[in-house]
Amino acid sequence: MAESVLIIAIDFGTAYSGYHVKCNTPGKGSQFRDVQWGEEYGIRSCKTPTCALFDSTERFLEFGYAAMKKYTSKGCKDGLFFENFKMNLYKNKDIQSALQVTATNGKKMLAINVFSESLQYLKNHALRKIENFSQGTKLQDSDITWVLTVPAIWSNAAKQFMRNAAQKAGLVTESDTDRLILALEPEAASVYCKQLPSDGFVGGEGDTMRLDQMPGLQYIVADCGGGTIDITLHEVLHDGSLKEVYKASGNDLGGQNIDRQLKSLLKELFGDECWREYETHHASELQKLMYEFASAKCADENDGYSFPCPFNLVEIVKKHSNQELPELLQGHQGVTWNDGSIDISPGKFKSFFDESLRGIAGVLKDLLKNPELQIKYLLLVGGYALCKILQDYIKGQFSKHWKVLCPLHPQQAVMVGAAEFGSQPQIVQSRICGLTYGIGTSEFFDETKHKVEKKFANSDGEVFCDDIFKRLVMKGESVGCDETRKYGFCPVSREQTSIGFTFFSTTRPNADYTDEWGMEEITTLEVPLPNPGGPRTERDVNLDVKFGFTEITATATDLKSHKTERVSINFMRE
Repeated sequence: MAESVLIIAIDFGTAYSGYHVKCNTPGKGSQFRDVQWGEEYGIRSCKTPTCALFDSTERFLEFGYAAMKKYTSKGCKDGLFFENFKMNLYKNKDIQSALQVTATNGKKMLAINVFSESLQYLKNHALRKIENFSQGTKLQDSDITWVLTVPAIWSNAAKQFMRNAAQKAGLVTESDTDRLILALEPEAASVYCKQLPSDGFVGGEGDTMRLDQMPGLQYIVADCGGGTIDITLHEVLHDGSLKEVYKASGNDLGGQNIDRQLKSLLKELFGDECWREYETHHASELQKLMYEFASAKCADENDGYSFPCPFNLVEIVKKHSNQELPELLQGHQGVTWNDGSIDISPGKFKSFFDESLRGIAGVLKDLLKNPELQIKYLLLVGGYALCKILQDYIKGQFSKHWKVLCPLHPQQAVMVGAAEFGSQPQIVQSRICGLTYGIGTSEFFDETKHKVEKKFANSDGEVFCDDIFKRLVMKGESVGCDETRKYGFCPVSREQTSIGFTFFSTTRPNADYTDEWGMEEITTLEVPLPNPGGPRTERDVNLDVKFGFTEITATATDLKSHKTERVSINFMRE
């Protein structure tokens, strides 16, 4: 594949999304001004809300601020409005191609269509901006490498879903899939942060060297997004590249967990019946309220929060309750009625963060338990990292162990770092494998080590043992980004024209058979065999699997003809 002229990184977040364009010519830097979203609505932001609007026939209408504006202004009351839909790929452990997501009005739609239309919008937006900037220059597909960000804690099936959605969106085709790179979000942020000067961090005074100038340095990147908290641990190598030294971890207690706390409070204040009616019939008004609350999360904990009680919620409460609103709120600690507004005290407001903060601290405390780690820095990135309550809490909990730093623009770290990662994907030289992977195979029967009930004979009378688990990589093992694990095989009979073997994973470091407890069947790989009808032992094929990159890939090579072809590993359920 020829080297691309441009790298376009799409940071597709739970709450906000954006893109960054990088010129892939050495020494030329970015050359493109990052887009400012929402200017037509009096907003200037490096990202736009990850929300998509479709009409009642599932025809795509708008994305981002435009979708939100059209929906909340009731210009599309029958439309399908989707937000936070990315979390379906984290929470759903059995991702299928027929996965559906739910709009705010309760109607469902195929997830692949919601994701692909959103990605297509971002793709077209980027290409139009580049064309305008370059005075009408038309780009060929081969001129661009696309980078799409995904959480490191996602399953392989979720990553594959995003690749499929990107392909459906037209970022790449089946014949040029190499032009799409998936970047792990905390890794992209790490690539961004390691190049920053000391004055690129809040609280970075006194550190005169960049992180990538300190070989042997270990640091944590906590990517605090709207949906997930994604934490990785890197060590700087002698050439400034990185290696993962502890498997990425995290949870779903990102910034939108605080939004859920506000909704829970309102449900408690006004009762289940009123709240259900409000959510069902006035979803656009609620969505506007929650968007305004999202901005308040970055306020100081001593400010509390005050907001006008939504008109339709007031009307519903009046219909269902004999009490006046000031009376209804009495007895709820930290909440008062103030001439049409609901005032939330500083203490109550801060309590919204408790679950999220404890969840983040719990993951970080696990790293403290490992005496072999020599961590010096903890870097906070992501949109949620803008929150002063989060910053103060993490500093209070961990500053005696690590120096806590936050980039000046934490919400851009993943987006800009992903573009840099796209230009040098080997910058993270090795990763820790999260599971033990292997294949199911057969080998000559050995009565000293094999179970007799698994013995079988082929048509030539050769005796084999079935259901052998051939381990290729072990959980917790460090694997190079370009390193391949090889397995050579030949058919068990001369009549075979192809060989099918099943790919398995397990959390156990050691397993002998594919039907043992804890083994999970992933997919069956079908590989055509050379020399049909020829001697069994002259039909060798090598399987090469890469486990150390952001996605697991495999190729099969006919050792006689040296013909190589990619083998598709399907992690999704049909």
